Amino acid sequence: MFEQTFKNFIMNFTALNERNTVSSGDLIRGNLSFELSKEIKITSIMMTLTGMARVHWSTGGGGGRKRRSHRRHFNAKLDFFNLKTAIVQENNAVGGTSRLPPGTHVYPFTCQLPQGDFPTTFSGAHGKITYALTVSIYRPWRLSKDFVTELNFVNRINTNEPELQAPLSGTNSMTLCCLWCTSGLITIKASLEKKAFVPGETVRIFCMCSNGSSRTATPKAKLQQKQFFYTHNKSHQRLVQRNLVCVTGQPISAQISDVRTEIMLTIPNLTALTISNCSILKVDYMIELTFGVRASPDLTVLFPIILCDTPVQSLPPTYQ
Repeated sequence: MFEQTFKNFIMNFTALNERNTVSSGDLIRGNLSFELSKEIKITSIMMTLTGMARVHWSTGGGGGRKRRSHRRHFNAKLDFFNLKTAIVQENNAVGGTSRLPPGTHVYPFTCQLPQGDFPTTFSGAHGKITYALTVSIYRPWRLSKDFVTELNFVNRINTNEPELQAPLSGTNSMTLCCLWCTSGLITIKASLEKKAFVPGETVRIFCMCSNGSSRTATPKAKLQQKQFFYTHNKSHQRLVQRNLVCVTGQPISAQISDVRTEIMLTIPNLTALTISNCSILKVDYMIELTFGVRASPDLTVLFPIILCDTPVQSLPPTYQ
């Protein structure tokens, strides 16, 4: 059988960094190897380098056959590039073939990712962005045998942009009312060291809290991820929101003002990077800081942040 002829297919390429990621314009060098259980004839061995985005979701429908027939499907597809290179190429015009004997076969290869503003690899609830190297072995009168190796592609941003390095700050306040009684002012002022972070980094949230109410108030910080999926022209969209981590800060006693505190929020190591350069898929992050008094609405301060792959130098935080 054809499926049993090939064994132990391995593709090795030289890692360009510790995280084994690739980016636009990178030159990939390596070799592929496989074992043959018997002699075969081949016409060519081709390598295809691809980058693409896909989204799909559905609405409506339900448990019965009639309801399922009313289900609507939405999808979109983007192909960033599709580049082919010959590793072994016989002269097909004259029916050329090569005989490969049983045993191990090794072939070196070199390919280069094209220049361009391509989005980072991502796999989400209703779509994904993938980059892959596919090796196809062609034999006379047979379907090709394909081996796929996915690449971890990263869109590298300019981390020297002042907007990414500058601190973020925000404030919010309210009073509580109960019948004819009104509490003192409840206020939270907060600041982040910078706007851009890397997965695994700890975000320091500087808080200045005043609690003029008669009850204890508690600050909390939450990291939210929003995944947006679009059809072409953004005529339809799907949003998936996830809370990735939540940290509770130091409770602030009643009738106390100007308490300085810090909340340390660590971004999970495997968190996906921000994606803002794809027309059918977007990934945003928000740090939501709340200052809550029991049985009352929370005060909220929102900080939109960016997750990238390169550490960003921060400037000293400020309070406003």
